[in-house]
Amino acid sequence: MALNNKRILITGGTGSLGKKLVKTILTNYPDVKRLVILSRDELKQFEMAQEFPEKEYPCIRYFLGDIRDYNRLRRAFEGIDVIIHAAALKQVPAAEYNPFEFIKTNVLGAQNVIEAALDCGVETVVALSTDKAAAPINLYGATKLCSDKLFVAANNIKGKHNVRFSVVRYGNVMGSRGSVIPFFMNKRKEGVLPITDPEMTRFNISLAEGVDMVLHAVEHAIGGEIFVPKIPSYRITDVAKAVAPDAELKIVGIRPGEKLHEEMITSSDSYNTVDIGNYYAILPQGNQKIQDYYLANGRVFVEPGFCYNSSTNSEWLDPEVLRQLIDTNLDDSWTK
Repeated sequence: MALNNKRILITGGTGSLGKKLVKTILTNYPDVKRLVILSRDELKQFEMAQEFPEKEYPCIRYFLGDIRDYNRLRRAFEGIDVIIHAAALKQVPAAEYNPFEFIKTNVLGAQNVIEAALDCGVETVVALSTDKAAAPINLYGATKLCSDKLFVAANNIKGKHNVRFSVVRYGNVMGSRGSVIPFFMNKRKEGVLPITDPEMTRFNISLAEGVDMVLHAVEHAIGGEIFVPKIPSYRITDVAKAVAPDAELKIVGIRPGEKLHEEMITSSDSYNTVDIGNYYAILPQGNQKIQDYYLANGRVFVEPGFCYNSSTNSEWLDPEVLRQLIDTNLDDSWTK
């Protein structure tokens, strides 16, 4: 599904991934009809408009709004063909302290997106998820699991609406706001880096890879899939070595709601998961039609009991490779 001649809206479009999506869409699909950036932060919209001004990019619109507000979404979604839902509250410790605020945005807001998309005749909705939604132990992960379930189940209530709802789930996005690499880079001048646990591991994906995955889902999803990328892991100590090899590492303990390792496919998910090349797809339980579609196209189910965990991954990033990726994927402000 080419995006040329389409009207696209990105919720949370002023975030790290949203801005990368905008840049990629404008570069690869110059004939896009409309590209709407919906977010609730007027300052971030103002700053983004300096980089992507409407005079230079006449297809762009900046639309203030909160996904908690159904009526505003209903207005924003009029005439839209494709929605990429990236808006969310994401900080794990904040979620533990302010749980219902996260529920209102990540769960109730997700349902608002679904209902407004149905009411406005949207064709395609792709929602962004997180590795923390698999077997969640924190409130943030639990809200994103609820969101995933809502978007998957939305395909059951679409009736005669010609719309597809799907989800993309991935690990830590390199360089995104609030992630560990920018945090370490800001701390390295102090000569001490705080490490939660020396055994901790995480999945890693670049902004460009995250964007490619979203666009893959927009084009290829038939509705109901949770797409998971095949990506490498890193050890938190190796990130520290890559950023500041001479810094002292201070063990500070795991934060509330944090896991030692992350997983994106649980062993329980394996019975509904197919290998589709660069990605896995977790299919909705009991939906024989979608399973038959993937099997008919040469896809195979993973082994029963398969678990995609950052600690047992087959591909790892060492400090030197991480250093190269940081130099390549992070803008200059992080490497000074």
